[in-house]
Amino acid sequence: MAYELIISEKPSSAQKIAEALADGKAVKKSEGGVPYYLLSHKKRDIVVSAAAGHLYGVGEKGEKRTYTYPVYDMEWKPNAELSKDAAFSKKYITALKKLAKGADEFTVATDYDIEGETIGYNIVRFICRKKDANRMKYSTLTKDELVESYEEKQKTLDWGQAHAGETRHFLDWLYGINLSRALTQSVKAAGSFKILSIGRVQGPALKMVIEREREIAAFVPVDFWQLELQTEKASTPIIAWHVADKFWKQDEAKAAEKKAKAAKETAVDGVEARSFQQQAPTPFDLGTLQTEAYRCFKIKPKETLEIAQKLYSSGFLSYPRTSSQKLPAKLGYKKLLGLLMKQERYAALAKEISDLPSLQPNEGKKEDPAHPAIYPTGVQPTGMGERDLKVYDLVVKRFLATFAEAATRETVTATFDANTEKFVAKGTRTVKKGWHRFYEPYVNLEEEELPKLVQGERLPVRKVVLHKKATQPPKRYTQSSIITELEKRSLGTKATRADVVDALFKRNYVRGDANITGTELGMRTIETLEKHSPDIIDEELTRHFEEELEEIRSGQKDGEQVLEEAKGPLDKTLKKFKKEEKEVGEELIRAHRDEQDAQATLFQCPVCKEGTLKIKFSPKNKGKFIGCDKYPDCTFTAPLPKMGMPKAADKKCEYCQAEMLMILQKRRPPTVMCINPNCPERQRMEQAQQKMAKANGEGKVCPNCGKGTMVLKNGRFGMFLGCDQYPKCKTIINIPKSKEEQREMAEVKKLAEAAGEGKPCPKCGEGHLKLRQSARGPFLGCDRYPKCKTIVKIENGEKE
Repeated sequence: MAYELIISEKPSSAQKIAEALADGKAVKKSEGGVPYYLLSHKKRDIVVSAAAGHLYGVGEKGEKRTYTYPVYDMEWKPNAELSKDAAFSKKYITALKKLAKGADEFTVATDYDIEGETIGYNIVRFICRKKDANRMKYSTLTKDELVESYEEKQKTLDWGQAHAGETRHFLDWLYGINLSRALTQSVKAAGSFKILSIGRVQGPALKMVIEREREIAAFVPVDFWQLELQTEKASTPIIAWHVADKFWKQDEAKAAEKKAKAAKETAVDGVEARSFQQQAPTPFDLGTLQTEAYRCFKIKPKETLEIAQKLYSSGFLSYPRTSSQKLPAKLGYKKLLGLLMKQERYAALAKEISDLPSLQPNEGKKEDPAHPAIYPTGVQPTGMGERDLKVYDLVVKRFLATFAEAATRETVTATFDANTEKFVAKGTRTVKKGWHRFYEPYVNLEEEELPKLVQGERLPVRKVVLHKKATQPPKRYTQSSIITELEKRSLGTKATRADVVDALFKRNYVRGDANITGTELGMRTIETLEKHSPDIIDEELTRHFEEELEEIRSGQKDGEQVLEEAKGPLDKTLKKFKKEEKEVGEELIRAHRDEQDAQATLFQCPVCKEGTLKIKFSPKNKGKFIGCDKYPDCTFTAPLPKMGMPKAADKKCEYCQAEMLMILQKRRPPTVMCINPNCPERQRMEQAQQKMAKANGEGKVCPNCGKGTMVLKNGRFGMFLGCDQYPKCKTIINIPKSKEEQREMAEVKKLAEAAGEGKPCPKCGEGHLKLRQSARGPFLGCDRYPKCKTIVKIENGEKE
């Protein structure tokens, strides 16, 4: 019997759609490891299956892959053919092809945006072999909306989105493959080899960062002076600043200081209070959510999108890849608030908003034809991690705050006269919280209240301080501000900007966490491209094509026409590049080597005081270590852990004043250590650990194999005792770093014994539970791992 095939973007959304549409219970099946669902909706047989994101990508036309440029012949190919990492996607194509054979109607239910449309379009034409299909449009994976989306589905694909999506992929491939090959071939022409890459949006984005670096480097600080007056009333200190704000001439600042210091009292010259309304915040679009999550939690934009996408797939949030700041009334404000009232954490706040006589969100200007602003669906969240919960809480409170009344704040400005020198003090306080209550603790405001002042009253002058300062260079971009700047310049899309920034980090063009700086490689790459091929990093050209892609989406332009237009400047750039290929390559090789040297350089050698410590590689031990560049005159070396990236900590040891080393590791806090062998604290700790090693069994027979001897070793987590029969015997004994840690380890040992250490594994029954250590702490694990992956928490003995 024929059926309707509904195709979603991911397996998780396929399950949600099937559960929503099924009149009874959807039956889960599998085809080659790909899940699909059988169901009936109003007597119509339906099969719901899924892709796994993009199943097709753009590649060079034909069977053979060349490495020359320019190349303009391209076609869609299965991703499994383009990348080994995408091999898993082959089974999805196979499964969908088989399911498509029995279908007489096709409905695309991928995410409703350009990328989702492209995914669906490719499946319809390459797998289902159809020219068109129905289209479901939804913003949340909730039952009501999915049912409505299905019953009101469009009879055709969104061709504007489909054509814009295909053109974007072709444009990105044309620029990405040709420019990356040009850079790589230039290095090869100069007698070396290194794969380099740059993209249509990455080039201008990198140029933004490098231009900011140049502004900072070229900045010449200018000295200025500020005059501070300190007074008080009723024991409450008051800080006032000279009305001139900045004195650019020192003699004028000194003269004002001298006059003010001569005054024993200051008169209150005037007091002005001004109240103002602070409107509620606008709903989140993706950019403002990423910015706010970074401000509040330091979660990077790319991770924020990943979390929001996960919360959407779980049905807890609406679709996150939106540029809208609108919450249309058709969402059903009362219904959403009613659902939030069932969540204990938000019940009181949601009820207060629900009881308002009128529900009107404070919407922003930005719109998105595909989706509203990000909002909570009201579905009770489960299984969320700590960072998921933070982002969810931020979205819920922002949603509630948009409906709340404006906050009232009051600014009091007081003017003081100290021997005819005028000073101003300002204080701002919240008179009426309004929406602040609903957005706590994320309200970013300072409360600075002045004591009650009366014009004409005299107060004592406690101190007059002249501050010498200097003008500051422009601030470097942060993970958040660079996304905002890319949006302002219309570079990239809401969904791709975080990936663009991430690519710059991965390619070692930029570095930094709190502040993004250009690396030597990034700076020199931009210098080389500006000299030889400025069009590659032309912001105007990139923005022009972004605007044309929007015109394709709205049906005003043809994709083929835009592609032909794009080939012109690209061809011109590549021809010029080829003529200067060797020169370009030599410059890039020098830049790469200088960057490698900069990354390997740490700080002054703590032993000889003349050399510089550098990260070196030992061919014998096949690992990295730290050594002095004055070798062989200075033979100081220090080992490095196999995991993590070493860098200077910009901090000195409080015991020996030597520079300290920082080891950065994924998903773990950085480790900061002193590597000076003459540091008194380091020597004391090593001696203490050696004593504890003796006390814990150093030199004794291995308690497990009975053949080996326990010897002192150094590992990722510090010193430990290990059997010298390793790898035949893998017995280890952790050594505490202090008596306090020794007591903690003894307590852990007691808890481990109570939780079942040494007892048979409760799952497989063959192995035994052993105390193990991970980055998250101690636990019990089966000694038959990886065959048995039983984990028992030692705190309460719960099985995972």
